[in-house]
Amino acid sequence: MNFPRPRSLMGQMLLAVAVALLLVQSISAVLIYRAQRERFESALLNAVAFRLAMETRGAKRAAQVRRFNPFGDGLPRGLRVEYSSRSPLQAGEVSDDHAETGLREILTEQGIPAAQVVVVQRAVGDDPVARAWAARHAARQGQGRGDDKEAHDTHLLVAGVRAAPDASWMIARIRSPRAESALLRPLLVQTLVIYLVLVGAVALILRRITRPLAALTRRIEHFAATQDADGQVLPSGPDDMRRLIVAHNAMEARIAALLDEKDVMLGAIGHDLKTPLAALRVRIESVEDDTERARMASTIEDIVRTLDDILSLARVGRPSDPRERTELSALVGSVIEEYEDMGEPVEFGEIERVVLELRPTWLRRALRNLIGNALRYGQRARVSLAREGGLAVIRIDDEGPGIPDDVIEAMMHPFTRGDPSRNSETGGAGLGLALARAIADQHGGDLTLSNRRAPDGAILGLTARLALPLT
Repeated sequence: MNFPRPRSLMGQMLLAVAVALLLVQSISAVLIYRAQRERFESALLNAVAFRLAMETRGAKRAAQVRRFNPFGDGLPRGLRVEYSSRSPLQAGEVSDDHAETGLREILTEQGIPAAQVVVVQRAVGDDPVARAWAARHAARQGQGRGDDKEAHDTHLLVAGVRAAPDASWMIARIRSPRAESALLRPLLVQTLVIYLVLVGAVALILRRITRPLAALTRRIEHFAATQDADGQVLPSGPDDMRRLIVAHNAMEARIAALLDEKDVMLGAIGHDLKTPLAALRVRIESVEDDTERARMASTIEDIVRTLDDILSLARVGRPSDPRERTELSALVGSVIEEYEDMGEPVEFGEIERVVLELRPTWLRRALRNLIGNALRYGQRARVSLAREGGLAVIRIDDEGPGIPDDVIEAMMHPFTRGDPSRNSETGGAGLGLALARAIADQHGGDLTLSNRRAPDGAILGLTARLALPLT
């Protein structure tokens, strides 16, 4: 099963730190557990050795009581030593070799002879001597079956030592909680607490770092969409983050100033050029040759149209008019009707009713450019509007020769035109598609061109697809 990975910087860093801490804590917990278990077992073996040593050194006194009263009043602190001719190892049990080696070393250091050593771990309920004592103890105390069950579940360390092959076994019993209960639970709780504290501290630090970064990211996205210098992010977070925010604010202010200067310059250029062009249009009326006068007027009109396209393309990124809730289907229909009124071969395709926020003036400009290109190069235009997922998609189909696949993308760059065989006698400066694409980007959408092909591969025409998000 694949779990989703966090996509944010904080999530990925926190996941990496959490995994690293978990690995380190796990290794540390294993090492600590092993060390504590060795100390735990060593303490039990030392306690058993102490009992055996005390029994050996007090053998004369022990001989008087060793037969039956192996469990005196000291059972809650441990079991007394029992003498037996049989090994403490019962059928089906496996001795603890590691504990036997440790007990033999301790006894040797204490000068206690140990020809044979047997160590086995079992529950009280599995040990007949301890079980009998537990039953008698429960009866004396008047305890119920619940306490008897608890006694049967208690863990025992049973050690038997024989000084010589023909000697009796000295058997010592010690109550010992299981290592898992005595060591593992506290260690797991400690590890979990440390892990949560460390991860929590790292999460707070990462949050302090990533919060201003997230605010800066939102600000950059907003500025990229609107080029509005208002509402800059206040410096916060660590020093490095503060310096980044300060540098970005300075860069943003400089970009906004350059854009303002550009708008002022373009406005001045447009005014300075249109004024003499208007005067020139008046003067050509004095030209007597009608053909020459028409050519001059057409040239002036091309210059004015190109100038308008250049100014519009430069300003499309910083529109001054707000978005309006508009019925897109009605807008598309009104543009088509304009061409029908002029007798142009533009027809309706399938039109769905779509309402969304947009800038009607700019979108009309984009549609006129696309339909104009379809009429200019493809003789006819068919316009349709449909919903596709979360998009409103406008398609303009023509019946022209299409565009070679390797230059379709380049055709949407400013001042790029097709080959002469496609656009001879059509005029234009190659700005229509670039402006339409910029308007689509302004609305968060996209403009793509593609050739329609017949089953045999022949080009049937070009399709311009203008997609706008519905939200």
